[in-house]
Formats: sequence, C-alpha cells, structure tokens
Amino acid sequence: MIQQLPPHVADLIAAGEVVERPASVVKELVENAIDAGSSAVVVEIRRGGMGLIRVTDNGCGIPPAELPTAFLRHATSKLREPEDLEKIGTLGFRGEALAAISAVSRVDILSRRRGDPAGASLHLEGGVPGSVEDAGAPEGTAITVQDLFYNTPARLKFMRKDSAETAAVNGLMQHLALSHPDISFQFRKDGADALHTPGDGRLESAIYAALGRDFAKSLTPVQGTGGDVSVSGFVTAPLQCRGSRSMQVFFVNGRFIKSQLLTAALEEGYRNQIMKGKFPGCVLAVTLPVTLVDVNVHPAKTQVKFAGEREVFDAVYHTVLDSLAAKGTPQPTAPQPEQVKNLRGDFFQSMDAKAYRAQAAGGAKSSTVHSPKPPAWNSERPSATARLSDSAPVVSYGAKTRNDLPQEQKPVPEKPRTFPPAIPQARREEVPGQRTIAPVKEAPWRIAGEVLRTYIVCESEDGCVWLIDKHAAHERINFDRLKATQEPPARQVLLTPAAVELDETDKAVLLDNLPLLERFGFACEDFGGRTVLVREVPADIDAADACATLEELASCLTTGRSMEERREAMLHTMACKAAIKGGWTSDPAELRVLVEKVQSGEVQYCPHGRPVAVKLTKYELEKMFKRA
Repeated sequence: MIQQLPPHVADLIAAGEVVERPASVVKELVENAIDAGSSAVVVEIRRGGMGLIRVTDNGCGIPPAELPTAFLRHATSKLREPEDLEKIGTLGFRGEALAAISAVSRVDILSRRRGDPAGASLHLEGGVPGSVEDAGAPEGTAITVQDLFYNTPARLKFMRKDSAETAAVNGLMQHLALSHPDISFQFRKDGADALHTPGDGRLESAIYAALGRDFAKSLTPVQGTGGDVSVSGFVTAPLQCRGSRSMQVFFVNGRFIKSQLLTAALEEGYRNQIMKGKFPGCVLAVTLPVTLVDVNVHPAKTQVKFAGEREVFDAVYHTVLDSLAAKGTPQPTAPQPEQVKNLRGDFFQSMDAKAYRAQAAGGAKSSTVHSPKPPAWNSERPSATARLSDSAPVVSYGAKTRNDLPQEQKPVPEKPRTFPPAIPQARREEVPGQRTIAPVKEAPWRIAGEVLRTYIVCESEDGCVWLIDKHAAHERINFDRLKATQEPPARQVLLTPAAVELDETDKAVLLDNLPLLERFGFACEDFGGRTVLVREVPADIDAADACATLEELASCLTTGRSMEERREAMLHTMACKAAIKGGWTSDPAELRVLVEKVQSGEVQYCPHGRPVAVKLTKYELEKMFKRA
C-alpha cells in the first residue's frame, strides 16, 4: 500500500541529504554568514561538533518576526523568480539548510539587525520552534547547535571519532578562509584556537594562516584570462610537489568545489616537469559569469557544471603553464672551445698529437723511480688500437713503463661481458670421506641487457624475448614478503627526527592509526599544529622518503575502511617506496634475481595489477621485420 510519509519523517529524510556530519552543519551556517555580508565569523565546536557547534557573525541579522520562517523548508531570501536559478551568485539559495539542521538537533538562534535597538532569540528542538523572545544581542547572528543527531540513532552510530570529525571541520574552515580572504575567520575547537585569519583581503595572508608557512613559501603566483574565464591564485613550484592531492584547493566564483576537470587541467600544466608519483599543490580561484556555471547539481554544492568545459580547462592549463615557464631558468649552454681560458696552464694543456707524443716520450726518458713526472693529457684521447700498439706513447708508471712489461703481460682488449648462471655459486654437498661440488644448472634464459635503465631484456630458451619492468617486479617481491611475514620489520632510528607537515584530515588519520603504523616500523608522534614528528622508519625505506611515504600512507588510510584494507594499502605504499626505481643503475646480480622470479612464474603482476613482463615470440619479431 502506497502512503504519504508523515511530515516529521520526511523532514528527517531530507535532513540526511544536507546534514551528513558536523562539518556539513558548519558549512551551511558559515555560508549563510558570508551571504549576510559579514566581515568576521567565529566558529566554535566541542567533541568534534557532536556536543556543540556555535557560529557567530556580524552580518545583517534577521528580523524577529522572520526567525520562525527562516527554519521552514524552502524558505530563503536569495531567490524570487525561476529566472534567478540561472544566475546564482550566493553560496546558499535552496532554503533547506536551517530546516534540515533543526530537524536533527537542538538549535538556539540569537540575532539583531543593524540599527535595531534590540535583538530576538528562538529555541527549536527536533524542528519544532518555540516562541520568539526579545533579547539583548550584538549586531549579527549567533546560532548554537547541540546534540546533533540525538533523534536519529541510525545516523549517530555512523559518526567517526571526535578527532576525525574535528579534522573535517578544520579542513572546511581552511577552505572557507581561503575562498574569502576579505573576511576574518576564527575557529576554536574544545576551547583552543586552531585558525585565525586576518581578513585583510590578501590571499597570501589567508594561505599563510590556513595552510602554514612552509606551504606558503613553496608557492608562486599565477594569473591569466581566457575568454570569459579568469584564473588567479598560487601554485607550488615543480620541485615542491607533494605525494598526494590533499593540497589542491579550487574555487569557482568564491565557492569551494571538487572538480576532476580543474585537477586534470592543473596537472597537465606540470607535465614533464614533476617526478612520477608527485602532485602539485595549489590555491586557484576561477571566476566566470554566473550564467555559465550551474551550482545546483549536488546537495552539498561541492560540484558544479560548466557551460564551456573546454574554455575553463584551457584557461587553467595555460595560466599554470605560462606561469611555470616564466619562473623557469634557462639551462646553461656549454661554451665554445676557443672561449675556454686555461687558468692553470701547468695542469691542463692543449696540444696536437705530435707534440703530445714528444713530451710524453721525453718525460719517460728523464723520469726516475723516485720522482716520476706526471704525463700531460691532450683533449683528444688516442684510440684503443693506438694505445695497445708498439708505437703507442710511453707513459711512466714508476720504475717500469708499458713497453717494459713482458710481452705476455701487455694489456689485451677487454672481452665481452657475460652474465653468470642464475644460481651465483654451486651448492656444496657433503659426502662421507670426500667433499664434492654439485654441478651448476644453467638457467633456461639469458639476460641480454637493460634499456632505459628501467626494462630488462631477457631471452628464454624457447626463442622468446621478454621485457621486464624491474620496478614492478621488485615491488611485487617486496609486497609478498611484507604480507607473508609475521614479524615486525627492522627499523632505523633517524639521526634527526623528520617533521612532516600535513593537512588536518591527513594528520588526524595518521594519529588515529598510530598502533598500525607502529606495527609497520614507523614511530610517530603529534608535534602540534599540522605537524607529525617521525623518529623511526622501516629499514627498507630511505630516510629521505619518510615524509613522502607518510603523505601517501595518510591518503591510503583515508580511503581504506576495514583494518585489512588499510593494512593492504600500507603494504602497497611501503613495497613501492622500497623497490628499485626506474632510471636507477642496477647491479647485474639484482637483475638476475628479478629475472629468475619472473621466469619461474612467481612474479606476474605488481601489487596494483599491472603486468610485470611483456613477452615477444620469435614469430612476432620476425613479423615486425617482414621476415614472416
């Protein structure tokens, strides 16, 4: 049987779409304060916002007679006609925020309009308003929300720890402060100041207060325009990029949003300028006509749609690219030989081959055992054939010269290098009465070399050619080893503890998972502010990678839900950080071990699912060269 839901049930369902957590309440209330023309906003929370949320502003205020109306669904002062939906310029507009918040909490509001002799107060519980009473109040509005979700236990049981909810509110306040540097924001958590911006209208001041000095120092200003789209703000220098995207902040017409389009445009501007696995940080404000952007596509208003996505993408991309190019320094060019001055003529000399041989021969005749004369070096070295012939110049090496050596001891051309079998040495077998050595079994493959210092070229006995990604193979070996071991990893104590600066959300995640980090070899502690102090790291991790590793671990722990998922995410990151990197020069013994693991079938895919090796048959190669 179909029936209409009771009003209070419908209100609770609607509230769930707007009020997801305490940070959602803070967002709606602060945005209303901004729309009211405030120049100063103070936010206070207790127990992550579950105990208390208070937002105080000095805006225009609400008339006493309109206080009950403000808490009705779809009651707003920001829209009048259907045409207004096409040109929304305020942060709030639906008229659902106050109704949704009051439906799941206990609310007190105190407001006074500018110029009025007194203000008014109103108390609501579960969406039901009391009576409006006169009250003394400063100009502006103060809203207090207590006992959030007290009447919706289904939502209450899904709330996270107080520290996690506090971090979410802190991150929200940072974004709001950055989007409106002309407003002074003050955020207090459990009685302590966590954020205070000056409100002087300068974006760099807001960045310094909200994101910290170190991040602010790594930024470079950008500004550009493309068509109706203008872009301004700051981006990190290529060498200051981070291990996650947590420091990418975008605003569209003063509204903080999450946009894959803007993220892609930003990172495209950094192409070929940053290391793989690093991401740029930014605080970018995109401004365009309100008729070209639709902000009514998401209940939380954190996503938007652009009428011209290509125009917006190009504006961000070219602004970032041009700014980085302008800040870049030209690479030095080598001077011409005739421009080089020999400041030490006694050490570096330039002469032709004839003069070189004459001087070298003369030095050999006059040399003694006790005082050999160092030879003079020409800028052009003789060829290998000339150096090994009888007519090669004689260079003194103490009492003997090359020509003084016995014929059989003269240098011979170096033979082509060959790789030993996969098993480095034979296994000794004990036999009563005698010691024997088991014969070495030849490997059914041969390492032909390495290309791009990333891929191993291997030939198998069946006539196939293998290209093996050494980083991916080593990463899988590390992952399997870490996953199988039950013992805690060996640690290394850092000589100087590393101070890792994170955003509030990532820091809260790490501090909530300190026991898990401890199991994997990380000794961390809270250092105040946004900083985590690292004293010990796993022995497999380079100490220089400690900061980047923790940034990635924080991102992994944020997305993983169960303990097993978080453990696997951490193993992925640690295996990757400890693996051989593409571009590194590897020892032949390392390459042999990797090839052996791949050829035996033990390693086939990296922990992320990418293939480790590519196989080319003889027929496929011959087909490429039109031989088949």
